[in-house]
Amino acid sequence: MSTTTVRRKSNTFYVILIAGAAALGGFLFGFDTAVINGAVRALSQTFNANSVLTGLAVSLALLGSAVGAFYAGKIADRYGRVKAMVAASVFFTISAIGSGIAFGIWDFIFWRVLGGIAVGAASVIAPAYIAECSPTHLRGRLGSLQQLAIVIGIFIALICNYFIAVSAGSAESPFLFGIAAWRWMFWTEIPPAVLYGMAALMIPESPRYLVAQGREPEAANVLTKILGGNVLPKIEEIRQTVLREREPRLSDLLSRSGGLLPIVWIGIGLSVLQQFVGINVIFYYSSVLWRAVGFSEKDSLSITVITGAVNIITTLIAIAFVDKFGRKPLLILGSIGMTFTLGTMAYLFGNAPLDAAGNPNLTGSAGTVALIAANLYVFCFGFSWGPVVWVLLGEMFNNKIRAAALSVAAAMQWIANFLISTTFPPILQYFGLGSAYGLYTIAAATSFFFILFFIKETNGIELEDM
Repeated sequence: MSTTTVRRKSNTFYVILIAGAAALGGFLFGFDTAVINGAVRALSQTFNANSVLTGLAVSLALLGSAVGAFYAGKIADRYGRVKAMVAASVFFTISAIGSGIAFGIWDFIFWRVLGGIAVGAASVIAPAYIAECSPTHLRGRLGSLQQLAIVIGIFIALICNYFIAVSAGSAESPFLFGIAAWRWMFWTEIPPAVLYGMAALMIPESPRYLVAQGREPEAANVLTKILGGNVLPKIEEIRQTVLREREPRLSDLLSRSGGLLPIVWIGIGLSVLQQFVGINVIFYYSSVLWRAVGFSEKDSLSITVITGAVNIITTLIAIAFVDKFGRKPLLILGSIGMTFTLGTMAYLFGNAPLDAAGNPNLTGSAGTVALIAANLYVFCFGFSWGPVVWVLLGEMFNNKIRAAALSVAAAMQWIANFLISTTFPPILQYFGLGSAYGLYTIAAATSFFFILFFIKETNGIELEDM
């Protein structure tokens, strides 16, 4: 009987524990990218920075993430998944300390880029490690842990920012020990960063990495804890699919004709579309966005926290259904929902009367409809494109190319994120919110056809059979 037909009894609790430790990288990824949300204005005032420098302070970390994602696969293949996680934890910790003690905008940008490199590395290592350590029937749900950790990280960062800013009076005001509140916002990242490193040191190395290194007795040990029973056939299977003679190279991703393999293009397409639907505009600029349509600063921060909570609830829905319904149906449903909700927002913002400052003024029911549409959009993204893309990227590539292909796909995701985040303020300024949401609507509609024609279902298939 083949391994695809036999579901081995797994030590579920143990697997959840090690997957959860790896997903702490996702928590820091979410926390680190969202923590700047509450400090943007205070930064520009403290360092007397113009809008271009302030924009760079937010977005250059994303390019650091692209670099981290690109090299993480190579490091994880050479030194192991666990060592790569420990290195990312060290970078997170140094970046959090440095960002809080920054003396000027340029050294602040340096610390943020360092944190960005750690975020990029975590975005590659966690899904690969979780996919490689999960029994087939749990892989979708455990893979979704990464996205759950990201959205909880975002939510906790927004809550911390809100609490610190409200306690101090504003982000620029002194908080504990007379130190400015915005500096404390970055320091709140230190405890989880240290915890991530400690957790990484306590989990086993990936069995697929161990087999690739010729350390089969260790791999057997780990697999016995994960799967139970006789694991020798599984080791033989992994050995067949892992190239042991040499490390994976980026050249493995090229087809005979010299271009990238079609599966790598599909991974890049998934990554880019996940960002082009504009989700991070909601998370990086949400307080700016809601103030632009007439809400007060405190209300805007509250709405942002509610949106973060909606994101967590929908990710839990995805975890419940990703292994029941499969990956493709969830993505198709999400694409349809996002197209309608973004289209609604584009229409409302595009047709709203402008106030004296040139901002759309959503009065009466239009404001309520926009608010509902925005949260429904987050809901549609949260049960589909948010978690399922990470699940697919962790499992759609075969063992030979997984780490290298994931690196390329994740690096492209960060570049797409950078493009969306840096183009939003000028689009808002010169073309208005309606045009910005119009572009994201087109991306959402494109994502529907992309899934329909290019994505194959991976639910229930062993990684060795990809």
